[in-house]
Amino acid sequence: MNDLSPAFDLEVAPLLATVGETKAPISVFGLGYVGAVSMACIASLGHRMIGVDPDMTKVARIAAGESPIVEDRLGDLLSDGVARDLIDATNDARTAVLATDMSFVSVGTPTAADGGCDFRYVRMVARQIGAALAEKDSFHLVVLRCSVPPGTTRDVMVPELEAASGKRLGEGFGIAFNPEFLREGTAVRDFFQPTKTVIGASDKRSAAMLAEVYAPVDETISFVAVETAEMVKYVDNTWHATKVAFANEVGRLCKAFATDSHAVMDIFCQDRHLNLSPYYLKPGFAFGGSCLPKEVRAMQHLAQERGVRLPLIDSLTETNDEHIASALRLIEETGARRVGFLGITFKPNTDDLRESPTLELVAECLERGLEVAVYDPNLHAEGDLEGHYAYMRHARPHLRAVMTALPDVARSSADDVAGAADVLVVSHKAHGYGDAVARRPEGVAVIDLIRLFPEIPEEASYHGIGW
Repeated sequence: MNDLSPAFDLEVAPLLATVGETKAPISVFGLGYVGAVSMACIASLGHRMIGVDPDMTKVARIAAGESPIVEDRLGDLLSDGVARDLIDATNDARTAVLATDMSFVSVGTPTAADGGCDFRYVRMVARQIGAALAEKDSFHLVVLRCSVPPGTTRDVMVPELEAASGKRLGEGFGIAFNPEFLREGTAVRDFFQPTKTVIGASDKRSAAMLAEVYAPVDETISFVAVETAEMVKYVDNTWHATKVAFANEVGRLCKAFATDSHAVMDIFCQDRHLNLSPYYLKPGFAFGGSCLPKEVRAMQHLAQERGVRLPLIDSLTETNDEHIASALRLIEETGARRVGFLGITFKPNTDDLRESPTLELVAECLERGLEVAVYDPNLHAEGDLEGHYAYMRHARPHLRAVMTALPDVARSSADDVAGAADVLVVSHKAHGYGDAVARRPEGVAVIDLIRLFPEIPEEASYHGIGW
């Protein structure tokens, strides 16, 4: 069964109309922060909610309309839901599933001994739900909401559901992954004012059922593949951790120079075009140019002078070098002896070669005795090359040979490069390179470092560096 894609957004509205005016009853497995908040908030939208948890203390408090945790406004919403006969709680999984149309699974996923994810509670609840599904004739949606690695919903939960129910996915039940983005302390507000709602579902019917729940609070739901929805949650939280760590490293360095770190970061945060924006946040090739590598090294040097450890900032050069190495491995794996490069300046629309990561690849290919051909319409060998050479000689002396060889390996067009290569390495999105790739001779492989096409080509000879 095919997962839903972003294009499914356009088909949601008519499907929602078929769900029905009656709000679907929902069971929630796990009455911790996510489960309790979800119960209270969704009940306030008119859904009948049944909470399920083995902890009878939590069950009793929820059933009495009392919050089992400290969370602003949660107690009032639970109390109101119980008063309106929309909220109940039990430890009886079978009864809860049989009385509802969908089940939210919000159980714990602690770190396992090997550092991975411990699925014991997901498996346990999936078996409980599956056993109840064996007794149901109507369609039931199972929604996983825990933080789990990509593939968990399909490879861990679905087999348990199928084994316990005797049914197959799509035949009696559907599945979805619906990550939550609720911050402790502001979880209720976050539910009613969501930054995003993400649904990865196994089929359109399941997606429509779940979208109906969130429709009153979010009209711009993102429908994606199940594995994409699973990964989003991990990426979100890792990014938040990165921001905290970065700000703290800035603070330690500023303190060493008697500089006001909050004043520095206040100015930093005023830039919503580059600093706090989607800019630079799409996977592509390594960073380069006259500024980023140099300033990272400067920050590292400042820290070393004052005896301040900055592990995150120190790792930036290492991870950038690893990305270049990853591109080189892709070239090696093709077995090509002739390598063509489309775009070699450090980014499009500039003739600046300083610390271009693509030049690092060219240098490695030449060092290994491979034939190299390059094309970049912004590169004028008779113009600024000597200035760039002077910079390279000082900052990146290992690239001297590349700078000397450039006039000899440069070609007059992208098609010329494609005709002289076994593999094309594309590092710029501009200059009609997409057309050149489409026209390339049969058998020429492509290594795409910048996501040249919105839709990934379904070709065995196409290789993306991060997709």
